Amino acid sequence: MAKTTKSIEPKELNVEQKLTALSHLQAMLSEIDKIKTLRGELPLEVQDLEDEVAGLNTRINKIKAEVDELKTTIAGKKIEIENAKALVQKYKEQQENVRNNREYDFLTKEIEFQTLEIELAEKRIKEFTIEEAAKLNEIAKSTAIVEERQKDLEQKKDELDEIIAETKQEEEKLRGKAKNLETAIESRLLISFRKIRKNSRNGLGLVSVQRDACGGCFNKIPPQKQLDIRSRKKIIVCEYCGRIMIDPELAGINLNEKENVETKVKVTKEKIAKVAKEKVAKVAKEKVEKVTKEKVVKATKEKVAKVAKEKVAKKTDRKTKTSKK
Repeated sequence: MAKTTKSIEPKELNVEQKLTALSHLQAMLSEIDKIKTLRGELPLEVQDLEDEVAGLNTRINKIKAEVDELKTTIAGKKIEIENAKALVQKYKEQQENVRNNREYDFLTKEIEFQTLEIELAEKRIKEFTIEEAAKLNEIAKSTAIVEERQKDLEQKKDELDEIIAETKQEEEKLRGKAKNLETAIESRLLISFRKIRKNSRNGLGLVSVQRDACGGCFNKIPPQKQLDIRSRKKIIVCEYCGRIMIDPELAGINLNEKENVETKVKVTKEKIAKVAKEKVAKVAKEKVEKVTKEKVVKATKEKVAKVAKEKVAKKTDRKTKTSKK
């Protein structure tokens, strides 16, 4: 005979069991929120850098297209110059065979016109060449910025990946527990709880009564309502913030588990702070080395310039003495 196991369906839970399950769930979700907080602004910084790099690359590609267009235009102007020169040569040859002054004057005007066309085309080529050089310079500057931002992005990504790696196991464990708890809560209550959590700034959908006040918005709770909360006969929400309220005793059921989780999160936070401190020290060291190198290069250049100046002075003195003799 197969062994059967009895499973407790969400509908079989009484109010106290529902509140207990919600309290455990809130504790797990709050710890997940703390882990997310540990990551700080890094995810946003990474996203901002990715957007900036993408924007710069788009700008570079646009400028490159403009440079290609300028090159095409310059090539077209050069062809126009060659054609105009050919016409000038043709008209000059025709001038040698004219029959009257009228034809000669006409050809002279055509030669003048084509000469002006050549001058105008050359002027445009000069302008377009200057514009092309400016755009190429802009591409070089933007490319340098992209390379710098890319380095920053890779560094931020490494930091974020390191933090995620540190907290991933704990987060997955907490998510697993939260998922199991959700199966024990009826869907309608779970949906309401999620909605309350989403609308609250600190992510608390369920709070305990603290000093005769709501633990979420800290508004005073009437004595009769506090009695109803302690009786655990029905689910009561705060009339001010809408959070589900439980009595402190029920909230203390999972205190030991919360303390263990908080200890682990604290250790993880200390590790992350240590890694961040080491990275800052490394960056500071690199900056000092760079500044020192620049100073050495500057001093060397000054020394070389001084020696060269002295040589020139000596040579000048010798020439002066020779000329006096």
